[in-house]
Amino acid sequence: HNIKLYSDLSPYCFGSQTPVRNETPGFNVWVFIYEKGYQSTDTAVSSVFTKMKGVGYTNVNGQERVWDVADYVFPPQGDSSFVVMTNYIITEGQAMGKCPEVRLFCPSLLFPFLLRHMTGICVNTTKTCEVLAWCPVENDHNIPDPPLLMSAENYTLFIKNSITFPIFDVTRSNLVEGVDANFIRTCLYDPVTDPLCPIFRLGDIVKLSGFSFEVIARVGGAIALVIDWTCNLDLDITHCKPKYTFHARASVGYNFRFAKHYMEDKIQKRTLLKVFGIRLDIIVQSLARKFDIIPTLTAIGSGVGIFGVATVVCDLVLLYLLPKREYYKNMKFKYTDGGHQESLDLDRSSYYNLEANTRRVEDTVQSNVSL
Repeated sequence: HNIKLYSDLSPYCFGSQTPVRNETPGFNVWVFIYEKGYQSTDTAVSSVFTKMKGVGYTNVNGQERVWDVADYVFPPQGDSSFVVMTNYIITEGQAMGKCPEVRLFCPSLLFPFLLRHMTGICVNTTKTCEVLAWCPVENDHNIPDPPLLMSAENYTLFIKNSITFPIFDVTRSNLVEGVDANFIRTCLYDPVTDPLCPIFRLGDIVKLSGFSFEVIARVGGAIALVIDWTCNLDLDITHCKPKYTFHARASVGYNFRFAKHYMEDKIQKRTLLKVFGIRLDIIVQSLARKFDIIPTLTAIGSGVGIFGVATVVCDLVLLYLLPKREYYKNMKFKYTDGGHQESLDLDRSSYYNLEANTRRVEDTVQSNVSL
């Protein structure tokens, strides 16, 4: 009896099963948690207002001058993109007329793109070409070093940004809870201690973007100040706050010319400024998410359906396309002596035979116990 009992039980006690791994739950969790598959999204409509503050001082050849916001910000309207002048080359008292070029050679052939009209006459005293232009012509060969407006490092920039997520009907401002008039009066942006302060020191902006202020102030450059609004509206609205980052737009080098016209002795004259400055582009990025039943059901259906397709595709590739397809066929199917192919999966009759064998073993065990 003991030998028969052992032989009857051994297939069930010492048998093994190969578990089938199902990755669908893991994929659905990834879609739901990481990709926020249960939420709908919206981007914001944004407006930006800026205001610079600070006073600059220069002393060029004994001529003292004070520069305020109206002098060094272009344009002065407070747009989201503007230039702060940090260095310049000034040519005063220009009037329309004929005068010699400042270069040490006639540039008519080498520099045909110059915005001056060549008269075709060479001036012997200067050994240069005569031009019809605003005279005296500008000499921009020598850029002032150090920059004339190094004091711009301590200018401050105030930013007011308002956004609206139209789908969710949510409006926010960078003057969030706790950022009131008293706080603004004393704060200065710092990524660690004051990350929500809307007042920025120009020198800090340059430093956080990776530039050297003295280098960029001398020849100019462009910096992007990015305001990022990434909000989960399933949480309290107070968690929707801006994050400021700073990026160098390109290598250093940015300038343009600006003229101030006036009349003197009934002659139109101008003062020409070649301005080197820091161009600031304020860019607003936004993405809001909130629970929505439609994307939730869509994510569930996609997660389940993609594995149904994957099973079919994998079978086709393994059984018909790969060089070792015969090996995979042998692993997936078994053959009887008659050569007929049958699936390893249990059919309905095999299942009932297995159940009957299991009951027979249980009866044998009970009879042995009773003996």
